[in-house]
Amino acid sequence: MAGATRKDTDGLNAAAAVKDAILAGVIALGIFGPLVGLKSEQNMRNELVLTTRWGLVAIIVGIVIVGRFLLTTVIWPTLRARKMRDKPAPTAAQIARRSAIAKWFPSTSLVFLFLYPAIVVSLVGFQGSLKWVDNFGIQILIYVMLGWGLNIVVGLAGLLDLGYVAFYAVGAYSYALLSIHFGLSFWLLLPLAGILAALWGIMLGFPVLRLRGDYLAIVTLAFGEIIRLVLINFRELTNGSAGISSIPKITLFGIPFDASPNGFAKMFGLPLSSAYYKIFLYYLILLLALLTAYVTIRLRRLPVGRAWEALREDEIACRSLGINTTNTKLTAFALGAMFGGFAGSFFAARQGFVSPESFVFMESAVIVAIVVLGGMGSMIGVALAAVAMIGGTEMLRELDFLKAVFGNNFDPDQFRMLFFGLAMVLVMIWKPRGFVGAREPTVFLAERKSISSSLVKEGHG
Repeated sequence: MAGATRKDTDGLNAAAAVKDAILAGVIALGIFGPLVGLKSEQNMRNELVLTTRWGLVAIIVGIVIVGRFLLTTVIWPTLRARKMRDKPAPTAAQIARRSAIAKWFPSTSLVFLFLYPAIVVSLVGFQGSLKWVDNFGIQILIYVMLGWGLNIVVGLAGLLDLGYVAFYAVGAYSYALLSIHFGLSFWLLLPLAGILAALWGIMLGFPVLRLRGDYLAIVTLAFGEIIRLVLINFRELTNGSAGISSIPKITLFGIPFDASPNGFAKMFGLPLSSAYYKIFLYYLILLLALLTAYVTIRLRRLPVGRAWEALREDEIACRSLGINTTNTKLTAFALGAMFGGFAGSFFAARQGFVSPESFVFMESAVIVAIVVLGGMGSMIGVALAAVAMIGGTEMLRELDFLKAVFGNNFDPDQFRMLFFGLAMVLVMIWKPRGFVGAREPTVFLAERKSISSSLVKEGHG
């Protein structure tokens, strides 16, 4: 009798899941039918012709139906069962293994990062390494640095900042304008761009001292849009939407990376190649990212870092303990903005061109997504999320093989963000607290580390 009841219940659950999946498919058909199924093109006589792509719509709707059915019948029940399951306390051997992995992973990652250009060059040669060093290595490290800078504000201090791209823009335009009009070098403008961005961070911090949550997010979002609109409309200084071009490149202590007799290649007797400059930029942004990580880790162990964590957990309790929340918020905004300014100045020097289109809200959304996806407050998690998101986006640029499936009219750019958003949804369902979802205060982590080491010693003893 019990078995029959359970079978009937499972049948009802399966039937409900099928109905839910069909409903999701109908909704997807209503959304993607007009957006994807209908496409306007111009023929040879410049006439507007409407073409249909119902086969592609059918594939998308089928994916939605299957995905919704799997979510309802497999993924969500599994996640609920995992949450309900009691986890046993870790043994001494498990603690020792986790401690060994925690020590092994950062050092191994650093070795790989420093050897990455050499590995790429050995596999594809100097000219073939341009894409892998620039589009993957440099691009990912820029967002790792931005994620670590925003992690101070969002992950440690708990202040939701949706306008972080404004500090990125301040650093980029500071380097572009000062290097062109005053001829200053990158090495002098790098700290200056960070200082200017930090000042703008303090200017943002003062108006939002009494705001939290959604209200803080709205004000920071408005701040980012204000900076972008100023860059567009202040044409006498920023050249408006046309942007600033011919930005000087970075030199290696006065040695340019060009074909001149005093250039890097001629000076060291090497064949001419633009790969030297890309490799140099890779190591420069790697050092800047490591500097960001080092400063953040050191500050987190100081009283100011613990004040950030106290502010994140409970601002009222933080204030009742005598912590100056005004200085705590301002230092978080200033330091996070400073690292954004560093990354912005490097971005301007790398691109040789800046425009307001590079600093839209979507950039802030990507950086916030990196911090949330990696795990707020986790340095390793933010780095992994930047690799997954930025590296995954670059890999999705290689979707040309899908033209063989959907025809030559298939445009990969139209579906890159669709695949990207679907992947983010699945990851957040699988790991709702991020890749490394540890949000424990530094004091507690230090105490647990000492307890773990004592347990390991007793286990080996």
